[in-house]
Amino acid sequence: MESRTYSGSCHCGKVKYEVTTDLASVIECNCSICSRAGYLLTFVPADKVKVLSGLDSLKSYHFNKMHVDHQFCTNCGVRPFGQGKGPGGAPMYAINVRCLADVDPKSLQIQQVDGRSA
Repeated sequence: MESRTYSGSCHCGKVKYEVTTDLASVIECNCSICSRAGYLLTFVPADKVKVLSGLDSLKSYHFNKMHVDHQFCTNCGVRPFGQGKGPGGAPMYAINVRCLADVDPKSLQIQQVDGRSA
């Protein structure tokens, strides 16, 4: 797949962003938060994400090892992305692919990840 820029948002539209990715690696994790939230995730370096609006509408939730900012809109509760550190400590976003416009999750190759056992 080729990289392209996707528009994303929470449900109410307060949080809007753009992300450049190829969606070649999309995961569905069975850990406690991912399974409850229904995440489909792709991970991208921070410089591939541009938050257009709504930073003031985001709240973070931390659990377990407290390494990831699981962010959600305080108005509608939708979780458009999270932030953390990738390999080598580089800033990274975990993008909720279900929040991207014009992306049909059924068309993606989804890798199952056993985060529950990690």
